[in-house]
Amino acid sequence: MRASVKPAPLSPPPGSAPASLAGASARPLSAVDNDASPAGPTGLARKSRSRRIIAVGGGKGGIGKSMVSANLGVALAQAGHKVLLVDADLGGANLHTCLGVGPPESTLSDFLRRGKANLEEVMVATGVPGLSLIAGAQDSLDAANLKYAQKQKLLRTLLAQTADYLILDLGAGTSFNTLDFFLLADHGLLVVLPEPTSVENAYRFVKAAFFRKLQQVESQYGIQDLVEGALSTREGGLRTLHDVVAQVRRKAPSDAERLERELASFRVRLVVNQARTDADAKVGAAMVAAWKKFFGIDMDDLGALRYDDEAWRAVRKRRPVLIERPDSPVSLGLQRIAARLLSLDGLSSESAIP
Repeated sequence: MRASVKPAPLSPPPGSAPASLAGASARPLSAVDNDASPAGPTGLARKSRSRRIIAVGGGKGGIGKSMVSANLGVALAQAGHKVLLVDADLGGANLHTCLGVGPPESTLSDFLRRGKANLEEVMVATGVPGLSLIAGAQDSLDAANLKYAQKQKLLRTLLAQTADYLILDLGAGTSFNTLDFFLLADHGLLVVLPEPTSVENAYRFVKAAFFRKLQQVESQYGIQDLVEGALSTREGGLRTLHDVVAQVRRKAPSDAERLERELASFRVRLVVNQARTDADAKVGAAMVAAWKKFFGIDMDDLGALRYDDEAWRAVRKRRPVLIERPDSPVSLGLQRIAARLLSLDGLSSESAIP
């Protein structure tokens, strides 16, 4: 029987930095500016806005990332947006199955390695108006190990698409590819189950993403030595955002202010999946409070998705639950999360989706 988690107290896993990043030499993926594009949900005033990227990640597999990604895509498309779902789980792609789409003839591998000139050539319809899919690689042993140039090519091409929202369904864990795509998103969604192992892995994921963010800006602020020390597990290593900023402030106060603003933009948004009890539903709020206390960084609780038999029934039917049972508790929860994301982008109030 699955053990429930009390909402408090929750503490981050031991260690001052993620071991998977210690001594890292892979180049961080640099940011690319978003373009402007018109958009607006049905029934709401349309306004000019920048394209938005949503990345859905998690500390472990089997927690419902693809289910959340697929159904958020459906919800945003139903709200009147043009949405492009990208299966960026390059080592275990299965997003097409969640959408009831057969094995695609062309995938990201064809675009990145086999000379497909346009991303449109590997894009497939999902049957949901306004929602398209790019399937992940399924036939290459090294698919999950994209080189830096390939990541840059993929990002530039994705941002050139006309979709209002790009939703990236990421692989589990803290590989460089996963962290880089997560950090590029306007909304980094972290799916977590209300179970001790999942909560611990979620903390590790956020820590790894934060220190990867430090790697991305270390040369800009001259903090290479500082980051190397932070990535060690030695006693006295950096533990919080405030530790990083305080050390930079001793050398260059103006740089410290800019760094603080930049790092403060690192804001993960939690989605608790399969909540069976009221205590389970409060795990997200408890994690937000613990992360702020122990690491000094804000995190958002987007809400909990109740455990619902309709969810796994829909998965078995290879149908999004929002299409199969739009009135089910899990569907209503997914709609509320989509509404909160739209509200964060200034596109609607949370009451736009029930």
